[in-house]
Amino acid sequence: MGQFSRTWAAGITSAVVVAGSIGVAVASPTPTAHRTAAAADALSPAATSAKSVRAWESFRISGAAKRLKPGSRVTLQQKQGKRWVSLPASMRTNRNAHYNLRVVLGLQGHNKLRMVSNSGRVVSPVISVWVR
Repeated sequence: MGQFSRTWAAGITSAVVVAGSIGVAVASPTPTAHRTAAAADALSPAATSAKSVRAWESFRISGAAKRLKPGSRVTLQQKQGKRWVSLPASMRTNRNAHYNLRVVLGLQGHNKLRMVSNSGRVVSPVISVWVR
């Protein structure tokens, strides 16, 4: 029972995302965002400061929102099984329509992440981060 509890707790708190101030993020399921043909390249491929990190080690995800207005809200999503789950980590783009988000992941293994616009119509390409 103890191992199940630890595994369940690790899954629930698989991502701690910090955007400006320190806080704990708990993933909550939301509808999957779909990419439209016109908005396919509106969010540039997100870049990470590291491709492999230790569990609970901080790294950054940054990119540009090409066709979104400055001040538009973008949200981090994580692939969990077959679904994309929005993490409670979002921020507004700066005056140059760029975003820079600090992320801490606790779920070990291969994590697929992407950024999504507030409307859900604009999606960045998927980036991979290995948590060891």
